Amino acid sequence: MTPPRVLTVAGSDSGGGAGIQADLKTMLALGVHGMSVLTAVTAQNSLGVQGVWELPAEAVRAQYRSVVDDIGVQAVKTGMLGSAELVETVAELIAGTDAPAVVDPVGVSKHGDALLADSALDAVRTRLLPAATVATPNLDEVRQLTGVQVESEDDLRRAADAVLAYGPRWVLVKGGHLAGDAVDLLTDGTAAGEHWLRAPRHDNRHTHGTGCTLASAIASGLARGLTVPTAVAAAKEYVTGAIASGFALGTGIGPVDHGWRFRT
Repeated sequence: MTPPRVLTVAGSDSGGGAGIQADLKTMLALGVHGMSVLTAVTAQNSLGVQGVWELPAEAVRAQYRSVVDDIGVQAVKTGMLGSAELVETVAELIAGTDAPAVVDPVGVSKHGDALLADSALDAVRTRLLPAATVATPNLDEVRQLTGVQVESEDDLRRAADAVLAYGPRWVLVKGGHLAGDAVDLLTDGTAAGEHWLRAPRHDNRHTHGTGCTLASAIASGLARGLTVPTAVAAAKEYVTGAIASGFALGTGIGPVDHGWRFRT
């Protein structure tokens, strides 16, 4: 029996902790068939990003069409897109695909390296976010896209509303950078559609790849037919376990453990 198919459109992380590599590991762990469209190659390790080489838009479009037109998809996940041209290309592709799309508006790496050109921000706002079933910005990305500065849980609803104004059906504002428990807000802008997700904060600095992993886990759940709230809750549980099992790799920030369920 063919498993559900999920397509990730993202950059490569040569260290294996984030990007395409994290996406495919997550998809395997969650029982779906992962496929990939590469947008950029990075030289990246536990210390940071040493180089980025973006692929041409025509190469991204050709990879996408090759997969979708023959194999088909039940969900799409986007990550690092880099330039305005790539953002616009990918937005057009996912808008024309009859499958839910999880948009992780990657702006900076875990180490603070810029992964999205300033000139691409408007394309993310006006082209990519309107095509999203679920957008999953962290607090830095919320500030970058909307100007809203989140300093406490009380600010999360205002941040979510600011992102929803650009057109995604749902937004998951990730509050992991706040003090205390790891609190995220999922909402579609209605009272009935508001869901607060809480998890204990683990004393573990090896958290490289959390955003990619969470978005891919949500896409995997949607591909399996789960509702958005159920898919997000399951993804939160999976990534919390992956963070708890994160391990040292190299001399900097290590990755989360995508295979933690196989070892418990």
